[in-house]
Amino acid sequence: MASLSRVIATVVGGIVLAVLGYVAAGLIGGAIPTSANWHAPSQGIEIFVETNGIHTGLIVPKVAAGVDWRGIARPSDIADPRYAARTHLAIGWGERAFYLGTPRWTDIRLSTTLHAATGSDDTLVHVEHVERPTPNIDQRVIILRPQEYRRLAAFIRASLDGTHPAHRHGYDRHDAFYAGRGRYDAVRTCNAWTGAALRSAGVRVGWWTPFAVTVMGWF
Repeated sequence: MASLSRVIATVVGGIVLAVLGYVAAGLIGGAIPTSANWHAPSQGIEIFVETNGIHTGLIVPKVAAGVDWRGIARPSDIADPRYAARTHLAIGWGERAFYLGTPRWTDIRLSTTLHAATGSDDTLVHVEHVERPTPNIDQRVIILRPQEYRRLAAFIRASLDGTHPAHRHGYDRHDAFYAGRGRYDAVRTCNAWTGAALRSAGVRVGWWTPFAVTVMGWF
């Protein structure tokens, strides 16, 4: 019995150390800047980085700098096409089972979280038709040069499976899920995707951003 207790204690201790190590590595990675000399221009393309406290995503204009999202985020893809008249899109990337199984954060289950964290190639891009937000603590504005915005758009498009990927209605009347590309795991999380998208544009952000705070802390 004593031997079993020691084994259990060793396993639990190992798990705790692994979790603490992961958190520490994420915070350190998120604090190391990339594109350290980048600064926002006084004028340019206005985008937003947003968070709900756990997940981050990007809000972009439907048409700007030669980029037109209307051919991908079509009115017929959402439950109520009238919402397609809105001016912006909120875009996030994540693992299918986690996305579809957690319409609210109260729906999170340990099994779903572990499945996503251990790795999945079944990913989705979540797209919401929204109006331009007023900048606030959860939706922070970033100004990009036209070429930077086009690089950001290219990264987002590369996360979609095809020019017009298969879709399904989302949580509400104004959003949809599209088939995604890329592997989701504990390293490449939804927040790491947001950070990678911003890095692709040349924006100053953390080297690795697995948590919402490691993204939002830069803006």
